[in-house]
Amino acid sequence: MSKDEARQEVRAGDRRHPRLWLSPDRLILASASASRRRLLAAVGLTFDVEAARVDERGLEAAFIKQGGSPADLAARLASAKAVEVSERHADALCLGADQTLLLDGAILHKPVDLEAAAAQLRRLEGRKHSLVSAFCFARGGVSLFVGSDSAALTMRRLDEDAIRLYLTLAGRSAIASVGAYQIEGLGAQLFAKIEGDHATIQGLPISGVLAWLRAEGRLAL
Repeated sequence: MSKDEARQEVRAGDRRHPRLWLSPDRLILASASASRRRLLAAVGLTFDVEAARVDERGLEAAFIKQGGSPADLAARLASAKAVEVSERHADALCLGADQTLLLDGAILHKPVDLEAAAAQLRRLEGRKHSLVSAFCFARGGVSLFVGSDSAALTMRRLDEDAIRLYLTLAGRSAIASVGAYQIEGLGAQLFAKIEGDHATIQGLPISGVLAWLRAEGRLAL
């Protein structure tokens, strides 16, 4: 680890305040998302990370086949993730989260490569789409609470040169998120209008997460 990386790690650690956490349960984030880790760390929470072992596309297919609404899919997947991890860690409070991108009612997934990212940008450019982010708290295999929030984003008109330049600059980060963008970085360049909370756009409605923890008496602040 370089000195700069060490300093950054210390600064991240300084934002975590164990005295905030009043619960006897440890907190586990059931997601490998770097954005969600940053959001939780930024509000001072100490937590472990354990990615859920769920078949997201299989759950999605079954949910839609059974008549589930695409707008409710994120909540279904967030619940599945939280419950699965909580079954393996009965002593912990587990936080699952998921996000779906809806374009005219159709669900878009993370692009598998840069060509797929370019294709998504061509579909999204000049149009408004929705991001639905949901979270679930679970303990001992039981869902305790599910919450969600949505945001609406209107992408600028982009010609082929702009799409290619963006993907060249963004690199592999363009395939890390659905829609081929990360709003907290270069992806902000793509939008004409953003309506909604930036934490929701990043994949975790942090205000809702904190409100539930506070209502349950798990936070000192």
